[in-house]
Amino acid sequence: MTPPLISLCMIVKDEADQIEACLGSVHSVVDEIIVVDTGSTDGTQELCRKYGAKVIEAPWENSFSKARNIGLKEARGEWVLWLDADERLEEADQEALRQAAIASKSDVLFLKLLHYQGPKKETASLHLASRNAQIRLFRNKKGFQFARDIHEVLQWPETVPQDGAIPLIPVRLHHYGYIEEVVTKKNKARRNLKLLLEERENPDRDPWCDYHLASEFYRAQKWEHAFILVNQALEGFLGKSQLPPSLFYKLKYEILFRHGSMRGAWPGIECAIRLYPDYVDLHFYKGVFLMEHGLYAEAIQSFERCLEIGEEHWEHLSQQGMGSFHALHYLGRCMERLGKSKEAHVYDQTSANMVRTCAHTPSTKG
Repeated sequence: MTPPLISLCMIVKDEADQIEACLGSVHSVVDEIIVVDTGSTDGTQELCRKYGAKVIEAPWENSFSKARNIGLKEARGEWVLWLDADERLEEADQEALRQAAIASKSDVLFLKLLHYQGPKKETASLHLASRNAQIRLFRNKKGFQFARDIHEVLQWPETVPQDGAIPLIPVRLHHYGYIEEVVTKKNKARRNLKLLLEERENPDRDPWCDYHLASEFYRAQKWEHAFILVNQALEGFLGKSQLPPSLFYKLKYEILFRHGSMRGAWPGIECAIRLYPDYVDLHFYKGVFLMEHGLYAEAIQSFERCLEIGEEHWEHLSQQGMGSFHALHYLGRCMERLGKSKEAHVYDQTSANMVRTCAHTPSTKG
């Protein structure tokens, strides 16, 4: 018997307020739905079964990867698509997802993730989002497993060669997990800190632990703690003669930017740009640094470089607008400080028009 093409695998607990929106966006695209429930008491399981899901009840063992791997054992599809309940598939991309699974020769595929910020899901808007590519579709029964108790990652099996670039398919997922009402309702910060601090007690911990802790303190606006931890994360990679992931550098300079301490960005940001020359966010922060030092001609060059790079480098975690309206806004500030009010007005109007264009609620089904 021919196996199903795509198995959707999820882990859930008390997601009755959002699970239908997630499953409604994807159930017509996948061939089976495997849900591992770790103790819901709000009717989540019944809502999942309404969409034909196979629900597996499993005790919570303080490990997201353990729960995900339970679902993988049950999946029969040629491909596994993994989602969280706070994610939605873009309605316009449903057919592209299925066609990619049919046609691709790769073992893994990148999808486009859009991560929304703001107070409420109902007012979520693209101009407040960040974006990056993540492996969300991979071939089943080849040994792929999840690792790490929190902020789990897909572990590549030794039997599968890692040759060539991973394809990025034109499929968007909208992620609402960082919306303030969601974070508050689920008390995510407390849960995440508990698991991460437990992991940090391990002397052989992965530098990613320090990065994720830094991210938690950043979201809590505890800038000094976040800055210390992200530098420790960077040192963890450099100490092993390994290249730190690009998003580590983004977080470092984002902390300085938000804290109003961009004067501390030099000369490290130049080194980071040499490592990741097409990372638009780093060029943006460099431009802010130069502007704050009164080096307006050099700052203008940096912001113009942001516009050249644009918004389509999904390999980096990037704030929406760094290659468009944010760069234009700061070009306006440079012109303003140079006494060129007409030029500043043009940049501001262009920036505002771009914001209005992308300030919309995403089109998802369900």
